[in-house]
Amino acid sequence: MKYLNLALLLLFPIAWFAPLLRAAILPIFGMDEISVITGLQSLWESDAALALLVTFLAVFAPYAKTIGLALLHWNLLSPRVLPALEILGKLAMADVFLVALYVVIAKGAGMVTVEVAWGLYLFTGCVLASALISWRSRRDG
Repeated sequence: MKYLNLALLLLFPIAWFAPLLRAAILPIFGMDEISVITGLQSLWESDAALALLVTFLAVFAPYAKTIGLALLHWNLLSPRVLPALEILGKLAMADVFLVALYVVIAKGAGMVTVEVAWGLYLFTGCVLASALISWRSRRDG
């Protein structure tokens, strides 16, 4: 499990830049790819407070949890911090919900075409793998 967790330190940044969705106003126009990073950039321009919250949920919470678990696995951090890491993991799951909500809203708009891209699966897989690692760490610890 500790090597899978270390792999997440590489996979999370890839997932942040990978295309989550392809969207277009009308199908005749080209599809724009949206990643966590491009979504955050757009959000910063329109609503800085929401952008800060989503940045915490999508970037800092899962990565801090992954680093914390790595330190825990290599006996560089006390097992007493595991409950705090689990809270970070639950916060990190909130961003997957937000992406799903955006897809549902966009598809309901009628004139918008939305396609799920491979990055959404990678990002969701990273978050779920992190949750599994956290669960196994608590169970084994």
